[in-house]
Amino acid sequence: MSAPDQARRVLVTGGAGGLGAALVRALVGAGHAVDFTYRASAAEAEALCAELAAAHPGAQVAGHALDLADRAALDAFCARAEEERWYGLVHNAGQSADALALMLDQDRLEAAMQVNFYALTRLAKALTRGMVRARAGRIVAIGSVAALRGNTGNAAYAATKGALIAYCRTLAIETARRGVTVNVIAPGFVDTRMMAPYAAHRAGMERQIPAGRFADPAEVAALARFLMEDAAAYVTGAVLPVDGGLTAMMGVHRA
Repeated sequence: MSAPDQARRVLVTGGAGGLGAALVRALVGAGHAVDFTYRASAAEAEALCAELAAAHPGAQVAGHALDLADRAALDAFCARAEEERWYGLVHNAGQSADALALMLDQDRLEAAMQVNFYALTRLAKALTRGMVRARAGRIVAIGSVAALRGNTGNAAYAATKGALIAYCRTLAIETARRGVTVNVIAPGFVDTRMMAPYAAHRAGMERQIPAGRFADPAEVAALARFLMEDAAAYVTGAVLPVDGGLTAMMGVHRA
């Protein structure tokens, strides 16, 4: 990787904790200059920056408070970002919206769609133009296996991630000749705070995963790190599950 003052600059959304923090750590470790957004985790963001400054002297890492649900704030952020040079975007920020399909609340769906999908399209529009001009760039969106397999109660969340996949595939073919790759990582169950509401069901969930466990966030981040490398230049338009074999397995469970 190049020297810090020449480091390729990457933006990670939702980067203060959980999977987002693992993504920031992996990318800084690979030598990238990393900016990340966070909504309300200022203390965690500051701690992450301090941790990485100590672990990687000279590394460029900065956190930015930004609520992706606030369209005006997102537009203002993108207007500033569009004037700067970026090599990569990792859209990790996400919002859940669990409900049965026939009980779906429109406002909750639209709120999740704004954070999970519309924010990606707005950020990609702002950052990708510079990548196209430079004929080099990487976009990675964090999707979900929920968009690949039906699951009770996941209608809204799966719909947002399905839209994300469709958009990324199209953007991939539109930018491929300009040296920009666009891929989706589709994690299964990852061991983060997002899974806390399901703690009582964890043992049963793990029994249904071929690998027998949840993913460590670093295992998902490692794939994002690879997709940012020169060696991944021919990987684009892909949806890559990181799920311990979950989507490869038939949904019929024998007693």
